[in-house]
Amino acid sequence: MAEEPNRWEDVYQSKKEGETSWFEDRPQVSLDLIAATGVGKDAAIVDVGAGSSRLVDCLLEQGFRGITVLDLSDTALAKARSRLPQDAPVEWVVANILHWQPTGRFDVWHDRAAFHFLTGAADQDAYLRVMDRALLPGGHAIIGTFAPDGPTQCSGLPVARYDAALLSERLGSGYRLVRSLNHEHRTPWGSVQRFHFGLFRKV
Repeated sequence: MAEEPNRWEDVYQSKKEGETSWFEDRPQVSLDLIAATGVGKDAAIVDVGAGSSRLVDCLLEQGFRGITVLDLSDTALAKARSRLPQDAPVEWVVANILHWQPTGRFDVWHDRAAFHFLTGAADQDAYLRVMDRALLPGGHAIIGTFAPDGPTQCSGLPVARYDAALLSERLGSGYRLVRSLNHEHRTPWGSVQRFHFGLFRKV
């Protein structure tokens, strides 16, 4: 992910929303895990590597008021923005997560399928440093990746695959696993991709 920002611009410029393998009409697993954190509607939530995900739409429908949406692709975020009212309480950030310097701190860090593109230890460490700075003490991180029996690549890029034990080890002792679940994502053309989602609390 760190080396190829233009790849994602190309993807979102050339494909419609329902033509990407990761499209979800309603990201129910993510919504359930955010609900499991118990945060209130004024919580600060960041969706990392969001693309044009509909998570922000659903969170706004539920009454959340402090949402930040971050992606490498300006085109992806523009597609999401175009679905929403101009005055929606959302901060849109075009940035590489490895170099992002957030101006505030967050109660919830949500990442569905960005972290798993980081296959090198240095990039993973950089990501985790940003996450650690961004999350408030007691805040929650939700990280969705391909599971060990999931795809070995996505959009032509290799990915790292995780289960609860591997992800817990990678995050380290500063995070406690609250919930782990496996999820079978069905792509728009009917194939199945196996994901693992971990909900962690920063200690």
